[in-house]
Amino acid sequence: MPAMTINRRTFSISTGAAMLAGVNVARADTEGKIILGQSAAFTGPAAQLGIQFYQGAKLYFDQINAQGGVNKRLIEIRQLDDGYEPDRCAENTRKLLAEDVFALFGYIGTPTSLAALPLAIKEKTPFFAPFTGAMGLRAPFNRYAFHVRASYNDETALIVKQMHMLGLKKFGVFYQNDAYGKAGLDGVTLALAGLGLKPTAQATVERNTVDVAQAVKTLVGAMPEAIVQVGAYKACAEFIRQARKAGYGGTFYNVSFVGTQALSDELGKDGAGVVVCQVMPSPYNPARPIAREFIEIVKAGGKDAQANFSSMEGYVAARVLVDGLRRAGPRATRETLIAGLESMGAQSFGGFQVNFSPTNHVASTFVEMSMLTGDGRIRT
Repeated sequence: MPAMTINRRTFSISTGAAMLAGVNVARADTEGKIILGQSAAFTGPAAQLGIQFYQGAKLYFDQINAQGGVNKRLIEIRQLDDGYEPDRCAENTRKLLAEDVFALFGYIGTPTSLAALPLAIKEKTPFFAPFTGAMGLRAPFNRYAFHVRASYNDETALIVKQMHMLGLKKFGVFYQNDAYGKAGLDGVTLALAGLGLKPTAQATVERNTVDVAQAVKTLVGAMPEAIVQVGAYKACAEFIRQARKAGYGGTFYNVSFVGTQALSDELGKDGAGVVVCQVMPSPYNPARPIAREFIEIVKAGGKDAQANFSSMEGYVAARVLVDGLRRAGPRATRETLIAGLESMGAQSFGGFQVNFSPTNHVASTFVEMSMLTGDGRIRT
C-alpha cells in the first residue's frame, strides 16, 4: 500500500445555537445530532494512529448520514488533539464532557485512555472503542467502558505461542515506559510463565521519543532469538533500524497498537520480515464480507481515505456503535445506548464476531499474525 501523507488539520464541528424543545442540540439526550467526543493523537510521533482511526470511522458515519442518520439523527465527531499525552487528554476530555457530548469514542492509547475513563465514569458517559488492549481498562468490569478489540494479553499469548512453536526460547522485550508498555510486558511475561520461561532481557523507550540507543545496546547485547516490541511506530522503527545496524539478526514481533501501515511506511525495505499482531480482519484480504465492504467504501470515500488495519478498526468501531444506537431507539440517551449495546449479544459484522452483554463489554478476542514484506505490503 502506498504511504499516506496527510498534513496537520484542524478538526472541528460547529454545534450552532439551534434549539430543540428548549435544549441545545449538543446536549446528550436530545433528538438533535449525535455528537461523539474524541481526544486522540493527530500530531506528533503517534499521529497516524489517530488520523487513520478517525478516517475509517468517518467513512462509515458519512455513509450513515447520507442515508439520513440513525433514527433521523446525524452523527458527528468532535475532535481534540492530545498528542498522545495523558495530561492533554484529560484536559480535552473535561472540555468534551462540559460540552455534553453523547459518548466518548475512539480514544487512542493506554495512558491517555486511563486518564480519560475515570472522567467518563464520573459523568456517566459511555467510553466506546478505545484503541488499546490494556487489561487495566477492562478489569474490573465497568458498565461505561466498551471494547471492540482484543486485549494485549490475547495478542502476546499468540506471539509467544508462535515463537514457542518455532523453537525459540530466548526473548527480549522492548517496551514504552508507561502504562501501555507495561501492559504489553505483563502480557508477554504471563504467556512465557505458562511455558516455564522468562524474558531474557528488557529495555524501554520514553513515550513520544525515539531515543532507543541504550535499549538497542541492552537487548542486542543479550542476544535474544526474538524481540517483542510494545511501542508506537516511530520508536519501534528506529529500534529495528539501529538493532539491525548493530548486527541483530533475530525476528521482531509487535503488538497491534504499533500501527501496521505507519510502521511499514517508516521502515520501507527495512520492514521485511517484521511481524505484527492484528486484532481486526485484514483490509487486504477480501475473504470476509466486511473487508470487501470496507475496500469498496474506501474507494468511494475520497483521496484521503486508505485501507489499513488502523482505519479498519475505526470503521468496525463505527459500525458496531451505529448498531448500538439503532437498538437505543429514536430518543436515544446515554443509558439507552448502554442498554442497546448490551442487548447485542453474539453476532457477526461481515464475518467479524462481536459479543456484548450486561456482564461482558469486551466484544472480541480475535487475533492473528501479519508480516511486513518490505515493499509496502502486509501479508496475513
